[in-house]
Amino acid sequence: MNESEQTNPNPGSGAKFDINEIIATAKAVITAPADYFQSMPTSGGLVNPLIFIIAMSLLAGLISGLRSFVGSPVGMLAFGVAAVIVIPSGATIGAFIGAGVLFLVWKLMGSERDYEASFRCLAAVSAIYPITVVLYLVPYLSTVVSLAWGAFLLIEASVAVHGRQRRTAQLVFGILAAILIVINVSGERAARNFAGEAERLNEMLEQY
Repeated sequence: MNESEQTNPNPGSGAKFDINEIIATAKAVITAPADYFQSMPTSGGLVNPLIFIIAMSLLAGLISGLRSFVGSPVGMLAFGVAAVIVIPSGATIGAFIGAGVLFLVWKLMGSERDYEASFRCLAAVSAIYPITVVLYLVPYLSTVVSLAWGAFLLIEASVAVHGRQRRTAQLVFGILAAILIVINVSGERAARNFAGEAERLNEMLEQY
């Protein structure tokens, strides 16, 4: 095994669940994304990348669930249990859809890579899920960081995997990230305002 393979592990062929490989892959994506994408295999099936997505989203769900358990009422406890199920399920379904969208974006950018390469690139981005879910404690921070960080990783994937010019990738994914940040922050703000109004209404009803 050469140095590149030791420092940049990737889910290759042969479906398997290897916790050490999953941890090593997540570490490589987070600490050295450019090196990771340069050595990332673009074939070998979707099973291993999917296993990685499930593992990362399950960890994110567990973190979210544990956060809800600490000093929370029964309703939030139920939400915490649901998060362990909903987050991995949503991430799994969203991965296939998201990979399709990325496949089209990269095709429009001139990439000749197939859907599997796009899926594997998206799977790598899921390495940031457990980190960004912790940031949810600070309003809007998780949304901004996850989208900006995800865009950065997709830019690296565009250059290393899809052979696109860095400036073009920065323009495309920078614009997409900015649009999504505005949409998601606005939605989160509306949801927080609604939750605040609902809580005040509940307090009024309790007084009466």
